[in-house]
Amino acid sequence: MEVFVRVVDRGGFSAAARDFRLTPSAVSKLMSRLESRLNARLINRSTRQLRLTPEGHAFYNRAVRVLADLEEAEREAAAGAAPRGHLRVNCNVPFGRHHLLPLIPAFLARYPEVTLDLILSDTVIDLLQERADVAIRVGPLRESRLVARKLGTSRMVVVGSPHYLKRTGMPEMPADLLRHRRIGWTFARLQPGWPFLKGRGTETIQPPSVVNASDGEAARQLALEGVGLARLALFHIGPDIEQGRLMPVLQEFNPGDREDIHAVYLGQGGPLPARARALIDFLGSHIRIADRALRRQRSGRWRLVSDRATG
Repeated sequence: MEVFVRVVDRGGFSAAARDFRLTPSAVSKLMSRLESRLNARLINRSTRQLRLTPEGHAFYNRAVRVLADLEEAEREAAAGAAPRGHLRVNCNVPFGRHHLLPLIPAFLARYPEVTLDLILSDTVIDLLQERADVAIRVGPLRESRLVARKLGTSRMVVVGSPHYLKRTGMPEMPADLLRHRRIGWTFARLQPGWPFLKGRGTETIQPPSVVNASDGEAARQLALEGVGLARLALFHIGPDIEQGRLMPVLQEFNPGDREDIHAVYLGQGGPLPARARALIDFLGSHIRIADRALRRQRSGRWRLVSDRATG
């Protein structure tokens, strides 16, 4: 496993062989034995480069984590030291304000020798370039070099304030949204429009944007002020729906898509420091994100009903 990870990190058999003081042929034989034992091809070889297969990507990410855990366990057992030092943590604004920040006092009380830099931003950063030790990502993960731990999942819903919907009327069909105003984003999204059920599939509707927000919390506030409709995650706006400040729109056409929340860190560059591992484990054991269903009460208002909790 160590040799495989080194081959990937160094980009070839010869470089990995030098690190381990082996011959390239010995490294090649080790890789062949590993693939035979797993009954899966991990690396596609050519004369100039190596390319990981999908199975290779999955095994690499898990192998990095296993080796980091092993080395960290050995180091902590030998030193007997508590996590200490400085951590730089990046998180999107809504999750940071509503879930991460409330847990920080308890984390610091448990690990008094750890200090933190907390950067809240909805911009997806490069962890290496920004020198971030840990990042909280909401939505699909696009970087294969990241090791991820899932913290939860949350459904998406289109919402508007009661006074906005009273002024403009409640849309009855997804096409009605073309006559409404959308609160969009200042950054690019994988899917620019909003998905809705149509027959056995889905359709994408993109209402005209009246204002673009740089982060989810700004979009939420604009929706509360009646500026337009926004599509946000329930982990963010659940209390607003429960208390009637925001109303779900077109729930019967909601495709039920979710956004996963992960704690991620780079899968290269050595073992994960004890302080970063402590934070990820702490978040994993303390964060509970309820995946909720929406039901309409007799009064016509929507309420949230706990479906299940994941963490």
